[in-house]
Amino acid sequence: MRLLALLLRRLAWFVPTLLGLLAITFVISRVVPADPVALVAGETATPAQVEALRRQLGFDRPLPVQFVTYVARLARGDMGTSLYTMRPIADDLTTRLPATLELTLVAMVVSVVVGIPLGVVAALWRNSVLDHAVRVVTVSGLAIASFWLGIMLQLLFAMRLGWTPLNGRLAGFPPRGVTGLFLIDALITWDWTAFGAALAHLALPAATLAFPALATLVRFTRAGVLDVMQSNFVLYERAMGMPRSVIVWKYILRSALTSTVTQIGLLFGILLAGAVVTETVFDWPGIGTYAVNSIIRSDYNGVMGFTVWAGAIFIVVNLLVDVAHTLVDPREWTT
Repeated sequence: MRLLALLLRRLAWFVPTLLGLLAITFVISRVVPADPVALVAGETATPAQVEALRRQLGFDRPLPVQFVTYVARLARGDMGTSLYTMRPIADDLTTRLPATLELTLVAMVVSVVVGIPLGVVAALWRNSVLDHAVRVVTVSGLAIASFWLGIMLQLLFAMRLGWTPLNGRLAGFPPRGVTGLFLIDALITWDWTAFGAALAHLALPAATLAFPALATLVRFTRAGVLDVMQSNFVLYERAMGMPRSVIVWKYILRSALTSTVTQIGLLFGILLAGAVVTETVFDWPGIGTYAVNSIIRSDYNGVMGFTVWAGAIFIVVNLLVDVAHTLVDPREWTT
């Protein structure tokens, strides 16, 4: 029951948070100097035709009225129509969402699988050569710009060494569609050729996206393990002669990973935002590329649709992280 109450409290903030995000994005998208109606109408359109199209699209109304109208349509499941593709926003995003989810999930898995053990090892061998080397990696991960890292990886591994494809999601025919995630679909259909090709195309963009997240997880894990190692119960277990491996994996990690689990949820949102840059560099056909194209073309409906999807995913992931955090640390049930 306490877990259910926690879920209900978190869900109560879903709508207000999403509305606030929509309001901020809506206002910012309307104050830019570009006129999307003129871009849609074309250079040969007369002023009368531009004004007629403006009334047709509803851009002649006051901003509060436009926002209320948009939210009312959104509540009915209508995200509007793209001013550029002339297709429903929901269809455009649904087509591109699996590519972004696959890239983000792979990057997150790499960050967790590599970052947490590195943080633990760096803490256990504090101030050693390994610890200092890990610090260099983490500082680099937080300091290097993702677009620069992606370009350097392309120059080295794709263009000079020829080990990986330069860009794109897949060369050739994709596996039979089941989930939209090429790796999973290839495994389900036993299409090993498509699996290898999809994995090769994922290598560089996933590494680019995972590097800053990995650095963050290493730092938080290291700090958490060092803090727990000074706790009285750990000192007691050591005095009792318990093996170090048991102390680390059974006692230290469970207490130290509470903050790391919280960071994983925050990092997922950061990865979704970072995917915009990474997808642009690697020409990855996800919602990040769609968002960039919508911004360049002043496609307000496309920008708002991306905001809704990204905001909803971020909120849901943080809800799941709250549940995981509660399961790791039951003391949260009382807060």
